[in-house]
Amino acid sequence: MDIAALSMSLSQMKVAQQASISVMKMAMDTAKGQTIDLTQMLEANTKMMEQSVNPHVGTNLDIKF
Repeated sequence: MDIAALSMSLSQMKVAQQASISVMKMAMDTAKGQTIDLTQMLEANTKMMEQSVNPHVGTNLDIKF
């Protein structure tokens, strides 16, 4: 058994694993950003749909003393 070859092989596997983890972290960050954007878009669409169904709600404020 060649110790030097084993050491190089383990080192290469470690580098490959670190690269794989880095790519996975980037993908997770991208997915998180897309999820936040999608949530904000859905909230905005919900408000717009609510206004289109009931356009008069919330436009006038009657105050009597």
